[in-house]
Amino acid sequence: MKYNYITVEGCIGAGKTTLAEKFAADMNAQLILERFKDNPFLAKFYKEPAHYAFPLEMSFLTDRYQQLKTLLSQRDMFTDLVISDYFIDKCYIFSKNNLKGDEYNLYVQVYDIISAYLPKPEIIMYLYNSVENLLKNIAHRGRDYEQNMSPDYLQDIQASYMNYLSHITNIPVVVVDTHELDFVKNPSDYQYFKSLLEKDYPKGMNMVIPGEEQESLKAWSLL
Repeated sequence: MKYNYITVEGCIGAGKTTLAEKFAADMNAQLILERFKDNPFLAKFYKEPAHYAFPLEMSFLTDRYQQLKTLLSQRDMFTDLVISDYFIDKCYIFSKNNLKGDEYNLYVQVYDIISAYLPKPEIIMYLYNSVENLLKNIAHRGRDYEQNMSPDYLQDIQASYMNYLSHITNIPVVVVDTHELDFVKNPSDYQYFKSLLEKDYPKGMNMVIPGEEQESLKAWSLL
């Protein structure tokens, strides 16, 4: 494997946790999963976003910091394979959408301090899908608190991801169009995703459309 610390990312419902789990099991890797089930504010946030956004984001930030610091500090990043289903910078992406005013400014100050002390992945694979498909995936997995999620909210989150990832210049970011892929049901699709991790990429955003060569950002924006 070319990379020792791999992050699988995506919007809500993109399948990042499932793919990260398959990678880790297949490659005998250390798996780091976001502990959203333990967050006491998540379900409350979807009912009352304005009231619970700040404690939600702060609790996610502190938990991610604790988890990454504990697990990654115990690994030899030059020899051990680590796969995660999130990267710490998603704190910034979600807080920018969920927080406002003084709460946002305070959050960013804390985030800047915390994130500076954590190792960053060597490569990020972002699973890009349509809002329509994301909603279908969310409905299928059946978490009660997610069932009334707004398409506009998903669109905003995905747009924020794409904007943020497009400004990363220090590591490769591989954005994969997953519209026609099913890595759960189709072994060949899973092998395709795995094969992408065997390639060299320039630092920054790399667009991958299955069956085609890497596309430009302008071409991708037409999807």
